[in-house]
Amino acid sequence: MGWSMDRFDEISAFAAVADARSFTQAARRLGVSNAQVSKLVARLENRLGARLLNRTTRDVSLTDTGRAYLERARSLLEDFETLESSVRDQSGPRGLLKISVPVSFGANQLTPALLDFAAAYTEVSLDVSSTDRMVNLVEEGFDVAVRIGQLPDSSVIARKLAAVRLVTCASPVYLQAAGAPATPDELAQHEAILDNNMSDPTVWVFGGPNDQQAVRVHGRLRFGGADACVAAARRGLGIIRTPAFAAAEDLRAGRLMPLLCPFESQLIYVHAAYPHARHLAAKVRAFVDFLAERYSGEPEWHQGWGEIHPEGRA
Repeated sequence: MGWSMDRFDEISAFAAVADARSFTQAARRLGVSNAQVSKLVARLENRLGARLLNRTTRDVSLTDTGRAYLERARSLLEDFETLESSVRDQSGPRGLLKISVPVSFGANQLTPALLDFAAAYTEVSLDVSSTDRMVNLVEEGFDVAVRIGQLPDSSVIARKLAAVRLVTCASPVYLQAAGAPATPDELAQHEAILDNNMSDPTVWVFGGPNDQQAVRVHGRLRFGGADACVAAARRGLGIIRTPAFAAAEDLRAGRLMPLLCPFESQLIYVHAAYPHARHLAAKVRAFVDFLAERYSGEPEWHQGWGEIHPEGRA
């Protein structure tokens, strides 16, 4: 039996369903109807004479046969994508680039970079989604994601772009009324503004990797993002611990004052993450290289309000 594009469509549909564990999500990713995906997978199973997927009302999972078939199918699909990309990329970066960015960092830092990239690469179209949720690049069809902090997903490649210091700060109004904590322990007597994007908003960790001090804080205000926490701190409603990029402008202007600098040494990192692929598309490579160049050296969000040295001494 000769090869046909119908067979390739069947394999693509099967791989998409296996990745998404959902016919509906696979159809959305492929840009076709749910019925079409179901038809292609059923036709593949009938032609092979084997069940590849277990289907329930709530979930889709691979059979043992399906798992073995998917491993070989991925190699075939990757070879095909490599072939097409190598031809497309001869004329330089082009096509649609789907990007996921974090909300606060996107608003504070990435938007100007994205606009500069769009101006420099006129053959690339950008589709940018802002979310603090840890997206699944493969299942949701993203080419690249900018992420801050640890990357638990081992199925992606991550390139470190920049370091971000955590800064504890409060407004002069708050400090005049409540005083400034001299040590992390004294935070227990202060009103903290909590960021729900932190893994545990009520525990602030100070010090280096070998001498960490975890302090439990409390406060009546919780927000799902750094920008709202910074705004609340500007109003004098408490103390925040936030990534430096979110507070840098207010720190430089004196609207917020850095606290506990001798105890601050933690760094988190900004990464560009993208799925494993034998051939990295020119548009992805160009974007990641652009960001790496953009954020090389000491980030501007650490400048102009006082340096915090890595060893924890101001």
